[in-house]
Amino acid sequence: MQEQRKRSLKEWVAFLGHVEIPVLAQTARGLENLRQDPENLSARGVAHVIRSDPMMTVKLLRYLQQHKHRVQEHEVVVVKQALMMIGMETFFSKVPAQPLVEEVLTGHLEALLYLLGVVTRAHRASAYAMDWAIRMGDMHYEEVRIAALLYDITEILMWCFAPDEMIQIRKLQDQDRTLRSRVAQEQVFGFALVDLQYALATEWTLPGLLITLLDSTSASQPRVRAVFLADNLARHSAKGWDDAALADDYSEIGELLRIPAGQVEEMVAGKLPDAKEAP
Repeated sequence: MQEQRKRSLKEWVAFLGHVEIPVLAQTARGLENLRQDPENLSARGVAHVIRSDPMMTVKLLRYLQQHKHRVQEHEVVVVKQALMMIGMETFFSKVPAQPLVEEVLTGHLEALLYLLGVVTRAHRASAYAMDWAIRMGDMHYEEVRIAALLYDITEILMWCFAPDEMIQIRKLQDQDRTLRSRVAQEQVFGFALVDLQYALATEWTLPGLLITLLDSTSASQPRVRAVFLADNLARHSAKGWDDAALADDYSEIGELLRIPAGQVEEMVAGKLPDAKEAP
């Protein structure tokens, strides 16, 4: 049997540029419940449903950026503001809560479990990043929270649309614990997911502020570092609170917040449920 040709990075950008981004079933249910209750329907309520779903969040921001008015002076990153910009009626008609991730991955249970693990990790990272931003006196902490929520959005999208390849990457790394994610991704896809993420951010004209917050090369900025370290902490703690990499995480977070590493450990251990990354 002839091996199927791999999509290039450019082809993936084009594909993901027009495809409907799936959302979690619980997000769709929550939004539909609000839609059926017009008396209590508000941007705040809808934003609360969206806040823990990275796919629905990026779907909304992508739509807003592609349809923003010429007179719009400021970039919008916060979900509630985005909803107020486009209005409830437009949101429900133009940014549908479909397809569902669970339906897209029908027959790919292993991939679905991995994807849900990444979403859980993203949710935890967003909570950590927001907490640290508040501690640092950042008045725009919600922007930091959203950046942490979306830090691994390309990984989530590829679990949706390239489950077999993503499982292949996991197997390569299981066989060789020293194999870096970037190397494994390049072996399977021909490019690293971080490169695809920046290409998508540019193609979708996502807010420059969000792109900066997602760029680990700008880690000298406290807000960017908070996002980067929150992702590290969520990733490592997902393997268990005894993971060896956590000691370095505590030390680096302590440097960011200017507190001892031991105090960081006390602060974060048990802050969120010990939900290991599935499976």
